[in-house]
Amino acid sequence: MKDLPKTDLQSLNQQLSDGRYMLFFTADWCPDCRFIKPVMPQIEADYPEYQFLKVDRDENIDLAGEMNVMGIPSFIAYSDGQEIGRFSNGDRKTKKEVEDFIDSLKIQ
Repeated sequence: MKDLPKTDLQSLNQQLSDGRYMLFFTADWCPDCRFIKPVMPQIEADYPEYQFLKVDRDENIDLAGEMNVMGIPSFIAYSDGQEIGRFSNGDRKTKKEVEDFIDSLKIQ
């Protein structure tokens, strides 16, 4: 999973303009983020159609605010520059919940 460097919404939108992306908003201090991190490589391997980008919420606090990401861990999916879904709240997320979210995007 690639780390997204500090960026702004306009630059991010340019980066996401072509292809499918899954943004993973996280922070080192977040216990619910640490809970899901060990299974992220498996989730990423199971969904090769997405390029996963890890977004450090603290480093990108302004971006998170602009994108209305109020809780972490959060996932936001993009296809060719358009947001196609989000799983964003402050709750702990299981591998199955994340996979169910990604599977729901395939319908679109």
